[in-house]
Amino acid sequence: MRFIVSSTYLLKKLQIIGGVINSNNTMPILENFLFELSENKLVVSASDLETTIKGVIEVESTDSISIAVPYKLLIDTLKTFTEQALTFVINDNNTVDIISNNGKYTLAYLDSAEFPTVVEIDNADKVTILGDILATAIQSTLFATGNDDLRPIMNGVFFNFTEEALIFAATDAHKLVKYERKDIKTQQPTSFVIPKKPLNLLKGNLAGSESEVTIEYNESNVKFSFDELEFVCRLIDGNYPNYEAVIPKENPNKLVVNRTLLLNSTKRVSNFASKATHQMRVKIVGNTLQIFAEDVEYNNRADETIPCNYEGDDMEIGFNSKFFIEMLGNLSSDEILLEMSYSNRPGILTPADGLDEGERVYMLVMPTMLSNS
Repeated sequence: MRFIVSSTYLLKKLQIIGGVINSNNTMPILENFLFELSENKLVVSASDLETTIKGVIEVESTDSISIAVPYKLLIDTLKTFTEQALTFVINDNNTVDIISNNGKYTLAYLDSAEFPTVVEIDNADKVTILGDILATAIQSTLFATGNDDLRPIMNGVFFNFTEEALIFAATDAHKLVKYERKDIKTQQPTSFVIPKKPLNLLKGNLAGSESEVTIEYNESNVKFSFDELEFVCRLIDGNYPNYEAVIPKENPNKLVVNRTLLLNSTKRVSNFASKATHQMRVKIVGNTLQIFAEDVEYNNRADETIPCNYEGDDMEIGFNSKFFIEMLGNLSSDEILLEMSYSNRPGILTPADGLDEGERVYMLVMPTMLSNS
């Protein structure tokens, strides 16, 4: 049995599908691709048990067979080929011959029956979203997820599909992000939490994509389908915290400032902050914004003053500079709006420009307690 396929086309597809494979699998079969050949179609799957990626690859063949092929050996070999047609010959002695323009390479395959069965999404509801919009939602929220094994529900992104909007949220209890699309709605309201790994893989494959992504989901799993690829992953079980309750509704003090200017200033000043607290002091008087940080233990300090547009009472508030930099770095607007009420209440960071109609981003910046010095 055999099939013929382009070397570069095959490599590109396998690199996407193989992104889910771990280097420290407890099951040896998971270090392999599942190849399911059916005439001119090769369906390739890879899994880490939590997430499975499946893709369709067009090949020349009249045969049908199912085998498990070693991931690393195959990928490392394909990376060395220039564009050419490769012939895969599947032998009865559990080996595969790869025949190129200049040579033949033989690798062993495993019985496909050992490969875990791909989960089917039964009784699924669905919603469709543009690939780049989904990538932007993931990019805007993923950095704010937690890493706490004792609170696994916070280690993923909360998807909340309503009749008014699609909402994506993430928090690690120190920072919180809410991304909203009021221009996309669903008739079947639902919510679930997706772990970080599949979202990272999706983000990498969907950035800038004009493809429509179909999201199918039930109580335990979700499937993303686009460009002849399927990403199926297990949901994180549990109730997501009520993040809306901590977002202040009344914020009379409004600051507008150039995002890049503020980001670079914060990066410089934060180098002089305490490595334990990363605290920076923000003082706003009139249309000037002063950022100050110091490390008393090493007698290091720095301050900068940058211009801004400000409406509200003079304020002095403390922030964790590390979290502040993360938030600014995950926005793409030219200017940002920082809304505040009191120095002991969170601020809300949002883009002041560059958003699509119906698109909203809210980043909750938790304050730190300032000393009187």
